[in-house]
Amino acid sequence: MLKVGIDIGGTKIAGGVVDGEGRIVEKLRVDTPIDTGALADAVIDMAHHLATRHDVGAVGVAAAGFIDRDRATVIHAPNIAWRNEPLKAVLEARIDMPVTIENDANAAGWAEFRFGAGRDVEHMVMLTMGTGVGGAVVIDGALFRGGHGIGGELGHMRFIRDGLPCGCGQNGCLEQYASGRALQREANAIADAGGIGAALAAVRAEKGTITGPAVSRLVLAGDEGAVEALRRVATALGEACGGFQAVLDPELFVIGGGVAQLGDELLEPVRIAYETSLPGYGDRPVAEFAIAELGNDAGLIGAADLSSAEA
Repeated sequence: MLKVGIDIGGTKIAGGVVDGEGRIVEKLRVDTPIDTGALADAVIDMAHHLATRHDVGAVGVAAAGFIDRDRATVIHAPNIAWRNEPLKAVLEARIDMPVTIENDANAAGWAEFRFGAGRDVEHMVMLTMGTGVGGAVVIDGALFRGGHGIGGELGHMRFIRDGLPCGCGQNGCLEQYASGRALQREANAIADAGGIGAALAAVRAEKGTITGPAVSRLVLAGDEGAVEALRRVATALGEACGGFQAVLDPELFVIGGGVAQLGDELLEPVRIAYETSLPGYGDRPVAEFAIAELGNDAGLIGAADLSSAEA
């Protein structure tokens, strides 16, 4: 059965028709409206458009936020004005198909588990390094959601006591230290210090800001300052993975998001920090690390696949 998957992001809505093997048959993209009513209209229009062109049986929608255990209500969304929003009912009232709502990181993690880097394991953790840090946990081949539906928010584990303020309302969350935004912050700090930060400072002087892609280009060119910025962020992620291993014991960590495009340049310092943080290291099995394979399509693929499972 073909399904529609729709991934609502802060700046864009990506939608597509997905087959049973996780292949995208057709894909669309529109800008994300600011108004929540217009946003719902955009999702409904996208679903209708795709349904008129393909024989589809269900719709899955991925959105950043806390989704309740019934996969129907957005309890809280950090970047959209949804608070206890009955999104499933709103969409199903105007879409003549079953609709499933899923957290965006869960959807992406499920796609990697089913069709990507995690397809050969039963226990997997995915961490996405974007503006924040998203998390998804698969245990015994099933997506872990917890007692209230909002488990697996690994980016909001408190990493530093009394640390940097986070958009979730707490301080010191992992995503403040291991995200693309954290990489930019560290790059700016190194640029301010001079010395090895000269190339980073030159980029800032020319462009007015140091972007994530600019840091990545310098990392790949071997620039010492950019490599140090990446090492700091990768170390934070690796240390957190040591803790996740102690609790969840996955076979595999899959790393996604924009920073993951650096591949082994990222994974090497992550592995080092993971090993030095792992309880009983040397006397216990360890997890493998892999870069996510499905890129920006993972959210819509996972949402579509989960809709078929629950329709």
